Amino acid sequence: MADPFDSLNEGPEPQGERPSRPAGLMDSAKRMLATLIALIHTRVELFTTEIEEEIHRAASILLWAVVALYFGSLTVLMIAFTVVIIFWDDHRVLAAALVTATFLVMTLIFGLLARARLKAKSRFMAASLEELKRDRESLDRKIS
Repeated sequence: MADPFDSLNEGPEPQGERPSRPAGLMDSAKRMLATLIALIHTRVELFTTEIEEEIHRAASILLWAVVALYFGSLTVLMIAFTVVIIFWDDHRVLAAALVTATFLVMTLIFGLLARARLKAKSRFMAASLEELKRDRESLDRKIS
């Protein structure tokens, strides 16, 4: 009785002696499936890279915003104390009111700027969505 694994032990076939098999429907389907899997793999890698970049970007922005806010608050507080102390004898209430009004105006201006920045942010996962759109268009052209 012949060993069914004999063909595996014979080693690779010499080049130039490949059996000629016509590419059938199954071979085409396998190649298409392999291409589709590779395409999905690439898109998932792009997706995870974009998520990682967005997380790092957001963490960096948050960290620097907190540091800037801390030192900005200290600076503003010291300026306010300085202005009130300078006008302590003559117009302390007016000085305190003007400092407070200035803080209020600055709060409104920067709050509106922050809101505008939030609305103008780039679309999340834009590169991945663009690549998927191109893939879909390419597949549509091949199918048609």
